[in-house]
Formats: sequence, structure tokens, C-alpha cells
Amino acid sequence: MTDFVLVAGTWLGAWAWDEVAAELRGAGHDVHPLTLSGLAEKQGVPAGQRTHVRDVVDEVERLGLRDVVLVGHSYAGIPVGQAAQRIGERLRRVVFVDANVPVDGESFLSGWPSDPVRQAIAGHDGFWPPLGAPEYAGQGLTDEQIARIVGGSPHPGATLTEPAVLAGPLGDLPATYVKCLLDGDEPMPAVAELLKSDSWELVELDTGHWPMFSQPHALARLLDAAGSRP
Repeated sequence: MTDFVLVAGTWLGAWAWDEVAAELRGAGHDVHPLTLSGLAEKQGVPAGQRTHVRDVVDEVERLGLRDVVLVGHSYAGIPVGQAAQRIGERLRRVVFVDANVPVDGESFLSGWPSDPVRQAIAGHDGFWPPLGAPEYAGQGLTDEQIARIVGGSPHPGATLTEPAVLAGPLGDLPATYVKCLLDGDEPMPAVAELLKSDSWELVELDTGHWPMFSQPHALARLLDAAGSRP
């Protein structure tokens, strides 16, 4: 039995993991989907990136979890990666699901053409609204699944613009990186560099960027396997 803490990316809350969590619980694991501050049922709570790191660390400590697998999807890889360093011996493994990884001194918006996102944040009172339905084409999602994502909550902009602060080399963590192939078949450069570490492994999933919706059973099996790694 493994304790999983599941954290979804922008616009999403703990609800995004319902199908994955059910399957992992059916396999005998304890599963703790987490909504980050400012999202879903926590809308209205002020949040920067440091807040989201604390959200993850506080959840692990509040529940007294040990031998825990932290799972971060998309944006959530940035706070989850930092939290993984901060929980020390409580960590069993960190899993990045088609995720951004934290780079010391850089933000989620660093290193890619992010001006449209910055403009959207500036034009929506400091929040990044969910993208329109056409932006999710080609990601293996049904219309119903796309509607669920589009219906998510605006994402606090400060969490996307604040820089990450690493406590040590991220490559030292025991980590699994899940690359979703419909979102591009090559990991981003920061991930490719980390995958050179003996502590990191790459696993591919033949689906799009939101596998908790498009392939929840395959993702749950993959997480189950990652949680059994030494």
C-alpha cells in the first residue's frame, strides 16, 4: 500500500483525479487528491507559487504521510517538485505527469513564448482563464471531457510568474516522468537534462496532455507501478 498525493495542473482541482483515485484505491492504496489554493473549492484564497508549495507540504504533514508518492500534472510539477525536496525522508517517489519541472530562479512562464498568457492574466484581474474548447483538439479528449476542463476555475496568475526556489539538485530525487505522446514526443529540454540522472526514469503514455480524463485507467496503472519502485 502506498500513499499518493495527486495534484492537477492549471484550472483544475482535486475533482480532476476522481477516476484515477478510484482505481488506485481499488488496488489498495491510500489516495489524497489535493486542490491548490485559489482553485475550485478554494477560489478566493490568495495564492502565489510559494503558497502552492506549502499546500503540498502541509498536506503531507497534516496527514502524517510517510513513504509518499507525490504526483504533479502540468503546471503542478513546479510546486510538487519543490515540495518533494522539502518533505525529505517522507518521499518515496515523485511522478511528473506531462509536467513542467521547477528550475531554480525561473517561473512557469520562463523559456517559452508566454506573452499571450501574460496578457490574459493582465486582462482578467490577475487570473489565467481556461482556454476555449478548440485549444484541446488532438489530445484524445471527448467533447464532454473538454467541457469539464473548460469549466474549471481561473488560475491565480502569481503562481505562474513567481520563480521556483530549489533546495538542491532536482536530479537527486527518485522520479518518474510521464511523457504524453499526443502532446509531443520529446520531453522539454529541462526534463531531458534531468532524465540523464540515474534517479530518473521516462515512461511514455499514448494519449494527450490530460491523461486523468483521456486515459485514467492507463494512468492509474502507471502510477501503481511507479509507486512500487524502490
